[in-house]
Amino acid sequence: MKTLPTIALILAWGLGGFSASATASSPPNVLFIAVDDLNDWIGCLGGHPQALTPNIDRLAETGVLFTNAHCPAPACNPSRTAVMTGISPHNSGLYGNGQNMRDILPEAVLLPRYFADHGYWAGGSGKLLHYFIDAKSWDEYFPAKETEDPFPRTRYPDSRPLSLPRGGPWQYIETDWGALDVTDQQFGGDWKVSEWIAEQLRTKRNKPFFLACGIYRPHEPWFVPAKYFERFPLKDIQLPPGYNADDLDDLPTEGRRIGPNRYFAHIRRHKQWKQAIQGYLASIAFADAMVGRVIDALDNGPNRDNTIVVLWSDHGWHLGEKNHWQKYTAWRVCSRVPLIVRVPAGVPGLPEGARAGVSCSKPVSLVSLFPSLTELAGLPKKRGNNGPSFVPLLRNPKTEWPHLALTYLQQPGSYGISGERWRYIHYADGGEELYDIQEDPHEWNNLIEVGEHRGALDRLRRLAPKSFAPVSRPKNQLFQDLAWHPAGVARLPVSRPHGERCEIVITNQRTEGVDLHVLDAEGKWESRGSIQSGWRFSRETYPGAVWLITDAENRPIGHFVVEEGSARATIPRG
Repeated sequence: MKTLPTIALILAWGLGGFSASATASSPPNVLFIAVDDLNDWIGCLGGHPQALTPNIDRLAETGVLFTNAHCPAPACNPSRTAVMTGISPHNSGLYGNGQNMRDILPEAVLLPRYFADHGYWAGGSGKLLHYFIDAKSWDEYFPAKETEDPFPRTRYPDSRPLSLPRGGPWQYIETDWGALDVTDQQFGGDWKVSEWIAEQLRTKRNKPFFLACGIYRPHEPWFVPAKYFERFPLKDIQLPPGYNADDLDDLPTEGRRIGPNRYFAHIRRHKQWKQAIQGYLASIAFADAMVGRVIDALDNGPNRDNTIVVLWSDHGWHLGEKNHWQKYTAWRVCSRVPLIVRVPAGVPGLPEGARAGVSCSKPVSLVSLFPSLTELAGLPKKRGNNGPSFVPLLRNPKTEWPHLALTYLQQPGSYGISGERWRYIHYADGGEELYDIQEDPHEWNNLIEVGEHRGALDRLRRLAPKSFAPVSRPKNQLFQDLAWHPAGVARLPVSRPHGERCEIVITNQRTEGVDLHVLDAEGKWESRGSIQSGWRFSRETYPGAVWLITDAENRPIGHFVVEEGSARATIPRG
């Protein structure tokens, strides 16, 4: 594992780093960086020996690296919802990707809005929630918040799949990878996000800012410019250190069920395991480069000495460990995430600032980000936050810390608990797992039946949650299927919105991405973003609204007319 900076490096930062002139009377800015689907394959966490993340490692050298941070849930939607609301999945009832945040938590105040309500300018770009922006929570967004589409246009191969044939309808269409003959700028996507964020960081505002940057890679598909693939020659690719073909035998029934999945078997059948690892490493390297652009803009701009920086990932990722691919498990490879916090001197909640280049092994959950940031900024506590503030650990990483980190699976009653040494997994059917992370960091040996560890097991059982909110269901579960009207066949009507807001769920079955528009009462087009091939998006709408679908050249393909209430709309193959 790579080490954190030497005392000389820390002193060098202290001499040339944050200015001591930042005062508590000046509210601090917050730069909030989310990296999607990033496990511990970064240099400073040592998750894979070939990972190249010099910029994230550089950030760790100037802040506090939490080496035992865990996601609230091993899926994008529940994890990001918990981070942005401060409400744990077992209290909200939002456990999975298929649930709608605003249907379940219609009045929840998100982190950016809370800062904005207390005198901050709140801006963001990229993926921060689960494929929507939540426009009311932001002062400004890129792409425009009214589109509710957080993704700038991204370059993808003209013909897909490129590397991995589809195994069937069960396979996520974005499980694919490959090098693209484009520059970072031509690639778009995260480059555009980092460019917009950098522009904001170069600006000196008349009020403090909460600026959120959502980097989408290494989320699938793993298409990035070729130069990032070239850093990882295929002949040199190493398998994940945590892979052990025989470590399923001591798992309970539910663990053996969710471990081996069709993705991993399909990838191996097509001899694409090392190619996929190469794609993931390349995508991490690309994401790291985008993080570097953002950090450089901050450190070379006017806001450097008064800006808190937080970098986190929503959950980890399996690349064969437990014979599993993707996420959705409570094992450490999936629950453990990067978390780095840099705090300058002079902030209200930590006037001395956080020491640079130190690590903290205490268990923390990302649900603690909300209360921690508001405490650092000197804002009032928000009622209903479920996590403890980790500011005491920023003050002293070795301080007494009685808290554990909990990760909730999609079924209420299934969860993982992370302590400083021990990890405990409990399934709703009663199955259990216990691991000694000091001796077994890859969780190969389930110690649930080993009597000498009974004390640790009993303690974790006592501290486990006792109640779980049921899975919250949409208030309106009756979704009608809308008729598809191909362009040139049916006359394009105008929107005549009426009634109460409802939901439209749009699925794109075409082989290429499309753009979405809503027509106004005069027939003018209002952009509602884009949707890639195979993706499904949920948007708010009204009965009587007309949704126009166009191709990349802005040529109409067809349209839908929303009738009464929530609806499903499928763009057919064409």
